[in-house]
Amino acid sequence: MKVIFEKITQSARLPEYAHPTDSGMDLFSDEDCIIPAGQRYLVSTGLKMMLPPNTEGQVRSKSGLALKYGLQVLNSPGTIDNNYRGEIKVIMLNTSDTDYHVEKGQKIAQLVVCPFYTCEIETGVLDETDRNAGGFGSTGLK
Repeated sequence: MKVIFEKITQSARLPEYAHPTDSGMDLFSDEDCIIPAGQRYLVSTGLKMMLPPNTEGQVRSKSGLALKYGLQVLNSPGTIDNNYRGEIKVIMLNTSDTDYHVEKGQKIAQLVVCPFYTCEIETGVLDETDRNAGGFGSTGLK
């Protein structure tokens, strides 16, 4: 499967897989910025992308940034629709009590390309199940 990327700045860095069997490719910042403590910031990658048919891009947090610095992708996973051709930007949230400096060229998130299905939507009567409407802890917490 091929994903085509277009650099919209000369300094943009193409995504990379850290290991050949990884599901997510690293996305890199195309700017120096500060994400204030407890705040969110939209980080540029300097890239556009064209996905194969019937796939979407899912932008996810980097576990190391989340654990060490409290940085998360705010709407993780963030969905990049198949027909989107604008710049890929990452909504970062700093959950720590310390400002975080993102350096240009730094890993900020990961991108996973996944298949999707478009469904027919209709109304009807649902069948009964053992679970029915049970949710939010209904199966116990231990």
